Amino acid sequence: MVPSRAVRAVVQRVSEASVRVTGELEGEIGPGLVVLLGVQVGDVDADADALAEKVLNLRIFPDEAGHMNRSVLETRGGLLVVSQFTLLGDARKGRRPSFIDAARPEEADRLYLRFVERLRLSKLAVATGVFRADMDVALVNQGPVTILLDSRKQF
Repeated sequence: MVPSRAVRAVVQRVSEASVRVTGELEGEIGPGLVVLLGVQVGDVDADADALAEKVLNLRIFPDEAGHMNRSVLETRGGLLVVSQFTLLGDARKGRRPSFIDAARPEEADRLYLRFVERLRLSKLAVATGVFRADMDVALVNQGPVTILLDSRKQF
């Protein structure tokens, strides 16, 4: 049986990225990964931990031969993490997405922060947006490479 919970992330390989709130720069990185993170009702610490490990070791950077064989750990790239509850939107019915599966803000913030702290243990540069803020995210998707990770699919 497939678990009903799912931490979701959209991971994009970038040459640069930044996030602004009300015009003020909150975080920026050079080459690395942008991670848009959605936390669902029922997600637990182990979900955030496993996803952080997956992101750090995901081999989507080119090696000397141009093949995607290197991780952000190997390239010593940066990470920009932005909380995005809309990843849990369900638009199967009607025209307005339902966000009923998104975790309550208090729990989502806790797991978002746990995910960020797990990334910071790698000693890589980690920047973030502001939880629950209206943000402007700018990025240059390199490749382009965009990967969807969903814990219901075992990443």
